[in-house]
Amino acid sequence: MASDKSWKKIWDDKGLDNHDFDQSPVIVTAKEIKASCQDFTETHDKEVRILCKQDKREDRPQIFKDKGLFLLPKKNGCYYIIKGEGYVDVPDITTPIIDYHKQLDFDLESSKVGDSEMQHLDYAYANSLIRTFMGDPSLVLTIRGRKYTPQFNFKVNGFDIETESVQTEVDAGYEGRNQIVLIEAKNSSNTTEIIRQLYYPYRQWSENTTKEVVPIFFEKRTIEGEEIYYIWQYKFNDVNDYNSIQLVRSARYRIVK
Repeated sequence: MASDKSWKKIWDDKGLDNHDFDQSPVIVTAKEIKASCQDFTETHDKEVRILCKQDKREDRPQIFKDKGLFLLPKKNGCYYIIKGEGYVDVPDITTPIIDYHKQLDFDLESSKVGDSEMQHLDYAYANSLIRTFMGDPSLVLTIRGRKYTPQFNFKVNGFDIETESVQTEVDAGYEGRNQIVLIEAKNSSNTTEIIRQLYYPYRQWSENTTKEVVPIFFEKRTIEGEEIYYIWQYKFNDVNDYNSIQLVRSARYRIVK
């Protein structure tokens, strides 16, 4: 969780009590954050990366919660403080668990070493679960790791926002004949996520391809000793509107022989 005292210090140094967030966002830079927090001794109270990592609603500092604010990157080292809804609810999946028969005729021993979100996603893909969920046997792994966004404009809660060269990272991206599927893998049962996690990569690849871009959350949970794979498919009804996100469908699977 972002440090309350650090953000209160940043708030006071920038005189934000005098700003009307109903009229416009405020830009804050990494340089300003460092200057405000330079006298704090704990890493979590002065490290910009930690202070600006607010991936869930509850991660925000108290002053943001009180005033209905959230952070979005404008470019690397530069952020908007914006009033409005920055997060999406990730509902629990309560439909029956679907038995999915693995497609490989041998065991993936390497997938049993460790417990990372990436290895579970790779195991699901290797057994064609992602292709099956999407109904697209043509999907192949083509995107992974960090990239930088092109310049693009969009709306957030009615505000016009411009961003460029923001570092994004997807856990996996799969391209098929007609679509690109981007996956954000979760390693815990989060009920909210910042929309940015899906929107920035979605916009990035929408700018760079003519194919439909599909954003997805993926999570492995252990239920009564069984590994269960949860998948949520989202869409943006308006490519230029950050808040136009909508849940399309979801399902959960157990992979069996």
